[in-house]
Amino acid sequence: MQFSEFFQQIVNVKKMELPGEELHLRMAPIQRLLELKRKAREVKTAKKAAVLCLFYPNEVGETYFMLILRKTYKGVHSAQVGFPGGKTEKEDASMEATALRETEEEIGVPRKQVTVLKQLTEIYIPPSNFFVQPFLGITHSTPDFVPQEEEVEALIAVPLHEFLDDKINITKTLTTSYAKEIEVPAFNLQGHVVWGATAMMLNEIREILKILA
Repeated sequence: MQFSEFFQQIVNVKKMELPGEELHLRMAPIQRLLELKRKAREVKTAKKAAVLCLFYPNEVGETYFMLILRKTYKGVHSAQVGFPGGKTEKEDASMEATALRETEEEIGVPRKQVTVLKQLTEIYIPPSNFFVQPFLGITHSTPDFVPQEEEVEALIAVPLHEFLDDKINITKTLTTSYAKEIEVPAFNLQGHVVWGATAMMLNEIREILKILA
């Protein structure tokens, strides 16, 4: 889809209600997510982070969004595919500011070039004990992406037409930080298996785009 056509649809996201947690749970790899989320709110020990799903036109005007492959390190999100983003810092004025700052740091897109259209449904990630606030944004020109060497192994540019194709829905048997050999719902995007929290957030975004279409 040409970005000009996509933009005419996506601006309407500002006034629509979010599909919410039901869409998250369809891609959830564990059954007790809502219970764990409730307990995390009660004890108030969870950390906070924000991420950005950034749509943009490529060089010929086709609509894409950017994911990143994280570096391999000692941690629960090692070598996983996700959105640019990270934990809130003291200097961040808001969760949106966190998402924009982290996006600029991790993939090199200046925050002033990004228009944030919608705050999406917050998600809780039990293994790392984070509440993550996703945002949906756009930029009207092709960014000059610069991956952060310390954090980002690779950039994964996903075309909109692939993202909306139901063929990307798969089931994968994985060993995670909290379970061995479990079947999880996932997306196959550009040859990468995307599961867990990122897949859950992507599922809400897919539903939004289908409603707007």
